Amino acid sequence: MGLFDRLRRGGGAGVRRPGKATGRTGSTTVRSSDSADTRHLNEWVAARRGVEGFVEPRTAVSDVTLLLVAHDGEWTRRRVPSVKWAHSFCNHHRVPSYDAAVVGIPQRMRDYIAREKQRGRG
Repeated sequence: MGLFDRLRRGGGAGVRRPGKATGRTGSTTVRSSDSADTRHLNEWVAARRGVEGFVEPRTAVSDVTLLLVAHDGEWTRRRVPSVKWAHSFCNHHRVPSYDAAVVGIPQRMRDYIAREKQRGRG
């Protein structure tokens, strides 16, 4: 068994297996949000202007995430404890927040990703 297999099977702190908790089957391991995620979001939003938040719902492979997109399309995404927490975070930082499942992802983010790929960074 390799190192990554051991880590995957470890089920340590901050990791939960949706199948066991919800009765569903499958081998997907979902890492829950932690203080490092919150710290990153706080630092990121403080260092940029024109930030908007896009709250992404839980999926089969990821918990609820908060996607922050700056005025120029630069972005970051982190797991968050809940949809309510994500909207409260945005309200606290005076950042407009939207449900990504309803409004989608902003074009400026797609443009930013395309620019980064052209520069060889993506």
